[in-house]
Amino acid sequence: MNGADVAGGHLGLSDNHYAGWLARLRVTLCYLVRHQKLLKLDNPKTFNALVQRRKLKNRDVRMAALADKVCVKEYAAALLGSDWIIPTYWNGELLPDAPPCAAPFVVKARHGCNQSIYVRDATADWSSIRTRAAAWMRKPYGQLLDEWLYSNIPLGLLVEPFVGEQGELPIDYKIFVFGGRATHVQVHLEREKRHRWIVFDRAWNRVSSATTDQDPEQPRTLAQMLEAAETLARGFDFVRCDFYEIAEKPLFGEMTFYPGSGLDKFNPVQLDTVFGEYWLAAGGR
Repeated sequence: MNGADVAGGHLGLSDNHYAGWLARLRVTLCYLVRHQKLLKLDNPKTFNALVQRRKLKNRDVRMAALADKVCVKEYAAALLGSDWIIPTYWNGELLPDAPPCAAPFVVKARHGCNQSIYVRDATADWSSIRTRAAAWMRKPYGQLLDEWLYSNIPLGLLVEPFVGEQGELPIDYKIFVFGGRATHVQVHLEREKRHRWIVFDRAWNRVSSATTDQDPEQPRTLAQMLEAAETLARGFDFVRCDFYEIAEKPLFGEMTFYPGSGLDKFNPVQLDTVFGEYWLAAGGR
């Protein structure tokens, strides 16, 4: 697979149709519990409602290829250059008996989210890590929340270098791209300790009041990351592209098509509508 294959849709599309009534019921109930309002699947107006419709209706196989943490690196390297890519030290289905590289490194599942183990030094219990990773391999990710695309990613594991500094996870810059235009950056802070996030527009004006933190400094490579996100997202009505800035150098992280599974609350809540308007203007489906 290369950048042209995916951007041009040469992988092919299956029929876009709503999943069974049971999936629709599960999605509707989850949305109601989380957002305390009814989900209007037939005429969604907000960002989170559009995520629910995408989960049930959109069967664009390009999304599965680009949510695959192994395959997406080839795609991003073809479009951005290899210097943007965090290398893969190892990938496979069962972690080897001994660590495949020296610490620090990260063990991830290629087929899901929030399945990462940070190995900071040689004292880590490798046997326990292998057991946890093996559990990820027992079933596809995403079934609970009806996130279709993850069931189309091969079950697998990968090992990458740890890219944080002084043992701390780096700030995560998650860029929302609607119709090829990067509009907002969701900045995630202290993901292991006191996870919180702030939303900025592309000019680094804060639009979210979710925390009382002082505004983090604008990354020096923000313009490069915005351009890279728009390059990667070309051909999609919406996708979120994630980046890090390490030693004043931008690095690509991943691409996400169901941010927060459409269950994260925006603060202020009006952002849900604003983002929904951007998505609909881009032809959201």
